[in-house]
Amino acid sequence: MTTLYTQQDKNIQKTWILMASFLVFLILLGWLTSQYFGNSYILYFFVAFSFLMNFFSYWYSDKIVLKMAGAKLTSREENKELWNALENLCITAGISVPKLYIIEDLAPNAFATGRDEKHAAVAVTRGLLDMLDRNELEGVLAHEISHIRNRDILLMTIVVVLVGFVTLLSDFFIRHTFFGGRGDNDRDGGLQLIFLIAGIVLSILAPIIAMVVQLAISRKREFLADASGALLTRYPEGLASALQKISGYSGKLKRANHATAHLYISDPFCKSKSGLFSSFHKLFRTHPPVEERVASLMSRAKVI
Repeated sequence: MTTLYTQQDKNIQKTWILMASFLVFLILLGWLTSQYFGNSYILYFFVAFSFLMNFFSYWYSDKIVLKMAGAKLTSREENKELWNALENLCITAGISVPKLYIIEDLAPNAFATGRDEKHAAVAVTRGLLDMLDRNELEGVLAHEISHIRNRDILLMTIVVVLVGFVTLLSDFFIRHTFFGGRGDNDRDGGLQLIFLIAGIVLSILAPIIAMVVQLAISRKREFLADASGALLTRYPEGLASALQKISGYSGKLKRANHATAHLYISDPFCKSKSGLFSSFHKLFRTHPPVEERVASLMSRAKVI
């Protein structure tokens, strides 16, 4: 059975596995590239760069995510009611109050980021504040606080930087393969062809691998954060109602990005779908269907 503590341990393990896998992937790509161009210094560069990327993702990925979302730091004086709600929930959860950010966007949504409880941040959109009542807003904040308590945020945030970089790298590689140089003219044509094929395969697989990583870390943690958030507020109906309102909004988050979609409480791209392709579409969601999340919350309302 998944508990808070087993989830915390799993998230720490997944973080290290993800960073190690990224390291191996870049070194492999560096070796292939160095062989392709006949230059060993390329491999040395990739090794150094892979270590720097892991270091950079650990320490600065939250700042990158907040910048990508267009989030602005807010104070207690500017949003007193929101601050009070966040502070009260943090006291109940037994964690430090994270920094609070506002995203000036009419689409209702929210996310948490940071590397640990002491360096965490919660961002909410203006649309969320305008649309939800107090109980619903507390439900959303409790959900995000649960991500912080469950240690989801480091894994979720690092994925943004690494997945984004892998996607850019694959795009660069395939562009260079078709439009760039081909190495030394006197190199063996058969060997050159092998590395050309390997480069194309890696560039095609990279975005797919990135998507699989996002899907793997997203769905179960949302259910657990919903459950943990419901326990914090003792009112599952608030979060359930908030999820229904958020998913029912037809507009689009202006700065929505596929690299950051898994961070938000509700996927900024996926809306409820029905019909022939609904089951297929469900396989590629970074979040569980809202209907399932609401049903789970309402079942908990009967026992709380």
